[in-house]
Amino acid sequence: MKIRISSRQSELAQAQAYHVGEELQKSDPKIEIEYLFRESLGDKNLQDPLWKMPEKGVFTEDFYRDLVDEKTDLVVHSWKDLPTEEKPDTFIAATTERADQRDLLLFKKSSHGKKNVRLFSSSPRRTLNLKEFLAEALPWDTSEIDFQSVRGNIPTRIRKLLAEPNIDGLVLAKAALDRLLSGSRFPETQKELREAIGNTLWMVLPLTANPNAAAQGALAIEIKRGRSEIENLLKKIHSESTFLTAQRERDLLRAHGGGCHLALGMSCLGRAYGQIEIVRGIDPSGKKVQTQKFFPTKKIPSGISRQRLKFETHRTPLDLPDLSGVNALLVSKAEAWIPGLHFDGLVWTSGVETWKKLARLGVWVSGSSEGLGESEDPNLEVLISGSPAWGRLGHDSASTSGDKIHFATYRLDLSLLSRDIKAEGAFVWKSPQEFDLAVDSNPTIRSQIHICGPGRTYQALAQKLGTEDQLFVELSDEFQTVL
Repeated sequence: MKIRISSRQSELAQAQAYHVGEELQKSDPKIEIEYLFRESLGDKNLQDPLWKMPEKGVFTEDFYRDLVDEKTDLVVHSWKDLPTEEKPDTFIAATTERADQRDLLLFKKSSHGKKNVRLFSSSPRRTLNLKEFLAEALPWDTSEIDFQSVRGNIPTRIRKLLAEPNIDGLVLAKAALDRLLSGSRFPETQKELREAIGNTLWMVLPLTANPNAAAQGALAIEIKRGRSEIENLLKKIHSESTFLTAQRERDLLRAHGGGCHLALGMSCLGRAYGQIEIVRGIDPSGKKVQTQKFFPTKKIPSGISRQRLKFETHRTPLDLPDLSGVNALLVSKAEAWIPGLHFDGLVWTSGVETWKKLARLGVWVSGSSEGLGESEDPNLEVLISGSPAWGRLGHDSASTSGDKIHFATYRLDLSLLSRDIKAEGAFVWKSPQEFDLAVDSNPTIRSQIHICGPGRTYQALAQKLGTEDQLFVELSDEFQTVL
């Protein structure tokens, strides 16, 4: 069977089309693929900012007639480029596993410390959300963060960044760069991109501060209605979880009255412990929107009272660690970055507030787990050409288990202030050490319900309790838990 796959003709669009074709051939080696690449309206008009161009289908509408007339069998789109309205004659039949949905900032090393920062981006969403975040995330005081419009494919935008002396950085979809750097189809472009990355500092921008465009990082495979033979083939490579989260983001966009040029981002994340929804920006009426919702898989029984015990914490810095064996550090708390510590490698934080605190110490942070636990995949292997050798900074009582080398930079002295603890209701914990102190004071606490974040505290408590039946996940106070 021969399948004709169409897409835009940029290298990124071709890479996405090749990905779908290769997945189809893995599912059925007898399939023959013909690729059809051509320009869209958005590729032809590179002068106007995207938000000034027609709202619907600037990169996708040109392929609609080819599907209807059966000049092609399927079209591979970046799903974020599609209008939210469904079409009468075609539909999204499948998608593959989602790539990284976050944005990436590339920042010239030569611009480090500049007070007036100029960044390339044509996205109203990024412009709105990142001004506030970068003012706190860049490791120096800025007086102004300004965005300038830029058009063109990924290599073109990066060339413009490096060639323009008055521009300091570029914001782009990380999935786009990851896809171009994967495989071996575009070696010259990959070499150019690697050299450019080497001349920049970079940040993987957190979704809680800068949620992605709806369905960013997901591919939409569009076919003509009634082409059941094509639809059945696509079922073999379809990712239902990606499809559902991408559709949910588009539903949120539609609910806020938006199109792809709206200054509004929305991220949906599916985890074993629950679903997360983040929406941030401005709706068409000019109203500020900022919500973070958590829908837990396992819900705390209704009517249960909660207890948050009081503790006193004292931290004492230890000797500077020898970090020569690692090139990446996870920092659990800003206090772990003790005076005199210097590190030239990649710095990642457990939460965004820790990121901001480290920035005030002059530390360039490349990304964060955003309070979702150490098991969150930083997804950096494509970007840095390999797996980092990770270390972790923390206190002397922290667990040393896991795949990261633990470096204790301070001694933690924790004391329980609460007295006459009643073993009833649900207990909220911030660390395993809190749990241990409380249980020492009243061992019957063990039999109660326990609430904590989804990271190392959850893992430690599950081990101490010998079960997860009593354990429930709750995210930080910025998230509204929907029961």
